[in-house]
Amino acid sequence: MELFSAPWWSALLAIILIDLVLAGDNAIVIALAARSLPPQLRQKAIVWGTVGAIVVRSIMTIGVVWLLKIPGLMLVGGLGLVWIAYKLLAEQEGDEHDGPVASTFWGAMKTIIVADALMGVDNVLGVAGAAHGSMDLVVIGLLISVPIVVFGSSVVLKLVERFPVIIQLGAAVLAFTAAKMIVNEPMLDAVFDPPEPLNIAARWVVYAAAVLGVLSAGWWTSRRQQRAHAG
Repeated sequence: MELFSAPWWSALLAIILIDLVLAGDNAIVIALAARSLPPQLRQKAIVWGTVGAIVVRSIMTIGVVWLLKIPGLMLVGGLGLVWIAYKLLAEQEGDEHDGPVASTFWGAMKTIIVADALMGVDNVLGVAGAAHGSMDLVVIGLLISVPIVVFGSSVVLKLVERFPVIIQLGAAVLAFTAAKMIVNEPMLDAVFDPPEPLNIAARWVVYAAAVLGVLSAGWWTSRRQQRAHAG
């Protein structure tokens, strides 16, 4: 992907949206992990725990970019990202964010690193998929996600509360990214790659099915949960 080209900027915008909608929970867990520490140690644990989390997340992202080059894994990763996009919408209601708590500095650091590694899988997969193997975009995605996760939890939450459409937009971007991963799976080149009208139509059917399927399934599940809570 050519640097600063239209596709490059489009991919960067997708990565920023993915970071925004997926970083909130990570930031909350990190804050909760250190909440029992004395005030003078709390920020120190978050900062140093984040340094470890950056290293772990960098290794994970590079690993995912490499793994997605293996035949069949673009398809698996795309399907996994569809599920992540759906869960993002389906779990909007009633989340309690009861994260792990640590009582010592080193315990908080370990908790932050482990929590970010486990909860960052969705973010890593989304960024790697949107970057399409472009390592400059992967690095930028990492650089953007870290301050959002560590220092931006309140900002992210306020943005989402004020503009709930960000969640729907982010889920749609994730679903579209997942569809592009599926369409770009080398094993499916015979279906999607030829520039024939039928193959072009197949690509757009996958894009539409992923985005509309995720948005409608997420909306239906969220409505059902609201009715259950009301009842």
